Amino acid sequence: MEPWELQPARDTGLTPSERFRSVRRESGLLESFTHHACFSLLRSYFAIAHRLTIIGREKLPLHGPFVLVANHCSHLDALALGAALPPRHRERAFPIAAGDVFFQSNVTSTFSAIMLNALPMWRKNCGPHALADLRRKLREEKAIFIIFAVELNCGLVGTFQALPPHRKLPRPLAITLVIGDALEFASTANDRNGWSQIAATAESSVRDLVAQSRTA
Repeated sequence: MEPWELQPARDTGLTPSERFRSVRRESGLLESFTHHACFSLLRSYFAIAHRLTIIGREKLPLHGPFVLVANHCSHLDALALGAALPPRHRERAFPIAAGDVFFQSNVTSTFSAIMLNALPMWRKNCGPHALADLRRKLREEKAIFIIFAVELNCGLVGTFQALPPHRKLPRPLAITLVIGDALEFASTANDRNGWSQIAATAESSVRDLVAQSRTA
């Protein structure tokens, strides 16, 4: 057993605005409480308003790290995946959100960070340091990433009908989530060809799950 060592938080020295926009962000007591409260409210909301049906929940690993990958067609997608996670995963669940959409203003970045525990991905200028921070969080903090494009694949049906892009408020329509078997890529090459292979495999698996969701 390694000796216990007191270390400062990785986001020490950042202003609140910088913390919310940083992948180095670490949660305090108030933020942790808020995350749990929000996830509980989301779970109740999806159960009542959208009659969320989850198929294959038992396939979720007991512990992180792992990555949830799903089809993306509505702003409800990440919320539905978060609502599907059991309480033991909530504090370590990080939806990966577009930085140029959800972290542009102080209001949206505060909501995304505190209420949703989201981390920003800057699509136009995501440098190697940001990617390194994401890898470290996944490895060292046993994080659970929720992304839409890779390892645990999910198929969502009903979110687009409930909240298409042109609507501001969701309709109370049913949503179905199918969780597939975990995909393993330990032997895949860590280069561009390997990344393309992972993306293609994940996409194919998610498409199959979406088709399964429509017939569930």
